[in-house]
Amino acid sequence: MTCASLLRRGQAADTVGDLPDAPAPGERPVSDRLTACLRGDSIPAQFLRFVLVGGASTVVYALLFVAGHGWGYLTAHLVATAASTVLANELHRRLTFHADERVHWFTAQWEAGGVTVLGLLATSTALGLLDALTGDNHPVLQIATVVGVTAFIGLLRFIALRWIFRPAPARA
Repeated sequence: MTCASLLRRGQAADTVGDLPDAPAPGERPVSDRLTACLRGDSIPAQFLRFVLVGGASTVVYALLFVAGHGWGYLTAHLVATAASTVLANELHRRLTFHADERVHWFTAQWEAGGVTVLGLLATSTALGLLDALTGDNHPVLQIATVVGVTAFIGLLRFIALRWIFRPAPARA
């Protein structure tokens, strides 16, 4: 992650090459600078929050997928995708893009959900191919396949949410 505030070092760090144990007078600790950077609206901060939310929703997906595995991989996949997508869309609206005041819940679900349909088609196709090629219904391999495809779709989703579905700026 690149954040300008993380590139600054105290005077002692320049001398020995390591971060000092305590911040220089008037300088905030590294943890405070990192927190401030993560809460900002810069693209790297938004992308890191996007990845963290994506990781959390992927854990929810995996738990639901394993719990519903007895229904068959496709049904478990659809249920887990629907639930984790609604959660991820809301977390992205509130945390990743700080848009809870600007974008209504339904709008966020509709726009991000539309992008998710592409991901659902891609992951379902990948699961179908995996099943056809291996004939193995091992959940770990299936989840790994979904995570790989989802990572690529997630990048496309970030681009869509960040630049395509961005609300127009408020007029003065």
